[in-house]
Amino acid sequence: MISNPFAGGLASLPLVNNGRSRSINAENPLGEKGKGCTAASGLGPSRKGSPCLENLTPGSTATLAEIDGPGIIEHIWITVADVTEKGRFVLRDLVLRMYWDGETNPSVESPLGDFFCSGLGEGCEINSLPIVVNPTRGFNSFFPMPFGRKAKITIENQHSAPIPNLFYQIDYCLYDDLPKETAYFHAQWRRQKFTEKAEDYVILDHVAGKGQYVGTYLAISTLERYWWGEGEVKFYLDGDSLYPTLCSTGTEDYFGGAWSFAVQENGKTVEKNYCTPFMGYPCYSAHDKAIHSLYHNDDCPPMRGLYRWHIPDPIRFSENIRVTLQQIGSCKDGLFERQDDVASVAYWYQLEPHQPFFPFPAKEERWPR
Repeated sequence: MISNPFAGGLASLPLVNNGRSRSINAENPLGEKGKGCTAASGLGPSRKGSPCLENLTPGSTATLAEIDGPGIIEHIWITVADVTEKGRFVLRDLVLRMYWDGETNPSVESPLGDFFCSGLGEGCEINSLPIVVNPTRGFNSFFPMPFGRKAKITIENQHSAPIPNLFYQIDYCLYDDLPKETAYFHAQWRRQKFTEKAEDYVILDHVAGKGQYVGTYLAISTLERYWWGEGEVKFYLDGDSLYPTLCSTGTEDYFGGAWSFAVQENGKTVEKNYCTPFMGYPCYSAHDKAIHSLYHNDDCPPMRGLYRWHIPDPIRFSENIRVTLQQIGSCKDGLFERQDDVASVAYWYQLEPHQPFFPFPAKEERWPR
């Protein structure tokens, strides 16, 4: 039988191993064998008696999963109740955290929406390999998340009102052991509401150890006119100082597009959206729909969301990594330094221990414009 628990994919489906499939949700919160769907409803025993967490109060933290290993989380699905006009910031007010092997500092810390590439106040449909968001706000992750001794996943409600219904399911597999070289999954959110001119926005830094960088989500509100995406994404690896080892040739180039994503429609230049397995530009809003409907005006800057997954091409580092993005635009007069509102999630794997993350910003500092 196959011994490598990471030998997944379509081609390996006929090969069996010694893994033991389990699942956690509100119907089976401990993931116990033969204990799913035991709660009773008005329809009787074992008839959809506990499908979700109800009334997650402001300031409270719910533990979605606490699992003894070794094992690998293979799929996470989460959805929350409708994001109304009053609750339009809820996707940044809910904070998702993950801890491996009893650590006190999270290896994953991000607003719920941003982790699932929906960081601009509402759900955004995503059709990619590791992250899928389906109608309506069906958030899915397929990143493999291994753990040796324990996995813990929590969600904190920093919203001003209770979350009436939070549905979730965490599918995982238990093993007798994992390969010695197994690295652990990490993700970190950042935001700079006004970038500094001629200073690169930092997507990730203070990472020490060995691992590989596997993805970037970018949520940008453009605060200046003209084309916003001339900045290069730069990867400083293993002691790089002044100059990086890897760099893109522009923002849209890094996300797999070209020529400003622009097409001509009815004599106007229009940015074209797309979703592919490894890169996408799924979100472009010229105005904030919730603000528009609430105040009957249009006073928000254009907002864009993009993702890039380094799955066929992970960026490997042995000692450390730093990732930055230049804020450079262009107009008829040439290139210019910009100031915009930029947020991001960096996704990577590394051998533990990891450096503690910086203090997580208050919810008011996370709200989209």
